[in-house]
Amino acid sequence: MRRHVGDRAGVRDLRAQPEQSDCSRNCPVLWLPPVPHRIQEDTIMQRFFLSQPAVRAGFALLLSGILALPAAADRLLDRVAFADTLGDRQSSFLARDLATGERCILAGSDLDTRHAPWSTFKIPNTLIALETGVAAGTDDWRDWDPAARPAAGYWPEAWRQGQTLGSAFQRSAVWYYRDLALEVGAPQYRAILMDWDYGNAEVPDGSDDFWLGAPLEISVTEQVRFLERLLSGDISLGDEHLAGLIEVAEAGPIGDLTLYGKTGAGTVVPGQFSGPFEGWYVGWLMRDGAATAVFAHHAVAEDFSAIRSFRKDFAETLLLACGLAGDQG
Repeated sequence: MRRHVGDRAGVRDLRAQPEQSDCSRNCPVLWLPPVPHRIQEDTIMQRFFLSQPAVRAGFALLLSGILALPAAADRLLDRVAFADTLGDRQSSFLARDLATGERCILAGSDLDTRHAPWSTFKIPNTLIALETGVAAGTDDWRDWDPAARPAAGYWPEAWRQGQTLGSAFQRSAVWYYRDLALEVGAPQYRAILMDWDYGNAEVPDGSDDFWLGAPLEISVTEQVRFLERLLSGDISLGDEHLAGLIEVAEAGPIGDLTLYGKTGAGTVVPGQFSGPFEGWYVGWLMRDGAATAVFAHHAVAEDFSAIRSFRKDFAETLLLACGLAGDQG
């Protein structure tokens, strides 16, 4: 059975407030007092009533009052307070409380520049594989073929073996998802990513690595918006597919909630593994099966070692500083 994600048992529909410029859903509904019954019966009198200056003035006053309602305020985290942890790294962070709509931002963050998603694309890619039937489930097994997918020098031992979809997600085994990409195909990717409003949705025909450097790109804001739509029920999925993603994305406790997410990283300059790296950690928080917040952290540093643990660890630090992880004690 298919339904909106938010209707799935165990995932409560927590539609967040819209962005200030987006009134496509959950927006205030303009209300006017009903026209008296006697006037409703008389079309001519109804038109007369609605044309009166006093009525028009009242309508304008009501509308201006609605438009002036304050949106959820942004909470800014002082970057200086984290100077020792940041060092010379660049770091951009955005989180959104799904209940209140409040955004928590690390001051000075670049939220709108697009970057390659790298392995954070495994979040939508896992769902796409399941939705298209390319993978039957998170236990879908594939043998590693060293001839077709020869190991690069930097491959960990965990990649150099057969994988299930779930283990490939958790180990970030690239070859498995490149195989999936060829079977899904560019036309399906483009259609789905455009429907899901995922970054620039650029997928060249025949490509099996479009998320690894280029041309697919996404900003911090767009990562958060995608996760918000996914977990608030705005993207229609098979119930079991979202449940499978949630299971494999679990990253452990944080405060009195559970953290879910995916890392990603790659070279800033293509092929220069001795140079600067960029990295991601994106995900969400849940309590009792319901998503409470979504977030994205993007970082750039002088080499991979400087972001390997930092991308996730600093995201957790900021989630706690935002007050989104509940009771820390």
